[in-house]
Amino acid sequence: MRHLLVVEDLTPQEIEGVFAISQDLETKYTAGVRDALFPGRVLALVFEKQSLRTRVSFQTAMVHLGGSGLFLGEDTGFASSRESIDDFSRVLSEYVDCIACRSKSHATLKQLAASSSVPVINALSDFSHPCQALADLYTLRRHIGRLEGLTFTFVGDGNNVARSLAIACALLGMRFILAAPRQYQFDESFKKRVASLAPDAFIEQTEDPIAAVQDAVAVYTDVWASMGQEKERETRQTAFQPYQINSKLMAHCPNAIFMHCLPARRGEEVTDEVIDGPQSVVVTQAANRMHVQKGLLAWLLGHR
Repeated sequence: MRHLLVVEDLTPQEIEGVFAISQDLETKYTAGVRDALFPGRVLALVFEKQSLRTRVSFQTAMVHLGGSGLFLGEDTGFASSRESIDDFSRVLSEYVDCIACRSKSHATLKQLAASSSVPVINALSDFSHPCQALADLYTLRRHIGRLEGLTFTFVGDGNNVARSLAIACALLGMRFILAAPRQYQFDESFKKRVASLAPDAFIEQTEDPIAAVQDAVAVYTDVWASMGQEKERETRQTAFQPYQINSKLMAHCPNAIFMHCLPARRGEEVTDEVIDGPQSVVVTQAANRMHVQKGLLAWLLGHR
């Protein structure tokens, strides 16, 4: 029994295995076939934060696989004074076959997994967003045909999405560049973590967004203030204004695709002309969340 709390819970070979299942199921889905591999299985979605793409893609994926998704919100008392996380996890594990949890705290997620007797998937925490990163690189692979040796550039905050993408790129042989103000770049402990996982990884940080995108096959951004950082929004807007993804910046990488995990604050981190333009793949990227999560669920539940 395996959990996916961070990208590195999977080896590069296992990521490729998940991608292979995802592509097979996507091909069948496109042909009108929904391969019901797990009839009667139940996925619990334990969410402390708002969600559109993650919630709907997971729930739909499980239905396509022949099972069902059960959304559990605040009324269940998760991570509250109502009962301990250990009790919550042990009891929930008796009812369902898998748990996807969107948690405010990564420590809470780890505690949930430690007491669970079924696979737990990180559907987003303050530290990591592995499902997003896996779907993003799957999207890039499907669009370009390969990943190894190519350059992936993230322009914006070194947040949970950026960390997960950096590790996924390191594991799959991509060069990763983060363009951000120095105070919002990766810290030393994270850089050491990446180096321990992939000693040959190329992770670069710069305060120059133009230099960062020059050789990129993909240019990625996220909101400047994530959920829980609303009080910092004004300060972050000032700091990140020079890092906006606009047509002037994208002119330095005319062959790159534009990616965003959504939701986007249009007019802040990205302009309409870019996110709605010919280089943007944000809708395909969002659609692939379902395909890759379907592949991940199938892999975790034993379809290898």
